[in-house]
Amino acid sequence: MAGRRARTGRGWDASPPRAGDATTPPRSRRGRGGRAEETDPEATPSPPQDEGELAREICLRQLAVRPRTRAELAGALARRGISEEVAAQVLDRYDEVGIVDDAAFARAWVSSRHAGRGLARRALANELRQRGVDGEVASEALGELDEETEAETARALVERKLRATRGEPDAVFRRLVGMLARKGYAPGVAIRAVKDALAAQSAEAAEFAEHIDADALADAENDLDHRDRRTLD
Repeated sequence: MAGRRARTGRGWDASPPRAGDATTPPRSRRGRGGRAEETDPEATPSPPQDEGELAREICLRQLAVRPRTRAELAGALARRGISEEVAAQVLDRYDEVGIVDDAAFARAWVSSRHAGRGLARRALANELRQRGVDGEVASEALGELDEETEAETARALVERKLRATRGEPDAVFRRLVGMLARKGYAPGVAIRAVKDALAAQSAEAAEFAEHIDADALADAENDLDHRDRRTLD
């Protein structure tokens, strides 16, 4: 055959394709059982995800990490572009079934943060406010932490810190009072806790502690704190 080379059977035909020849069929892949399954390049893509379904998925992923307040979940939904209407519908439903419960969240937060970090009511109130917990709901949760428990925790914190603290009694006193202040303890509670711990530490520390007027120092600290708050306001 002039101009063409051809073979039969499993052979090949090296001549260029002619007009009207069949095009190359699509490649196939082997499915289960060894049967060929042709790919469909025109396959219809999956429809976009429903906004409500996406909102629920976002909330569940957030809650899988740790409990969240309604405000925290609303913020996460807003960052992902979920509309306020859909977010409200999803969160209202979660409120109804108890998946989102700010009161329970606040109680658990106060208990765990006080036990684990030794935080006082003032610091805990600030953390709850940052997480969007309503003021009344936060107050109820904080009410479960009484003054006696708070004072005992302050003394335990000071005693533990004092074992690893070195220095002159006045420097140690300021350092420990500052530590308790950062954890949200009122000046009176902090000063009394440190004074009692120093009095039991050594003769030198006890002599220094005797000259500490806890009430006068607490009043001075409270006045300073009030002035600072007025300045910020």
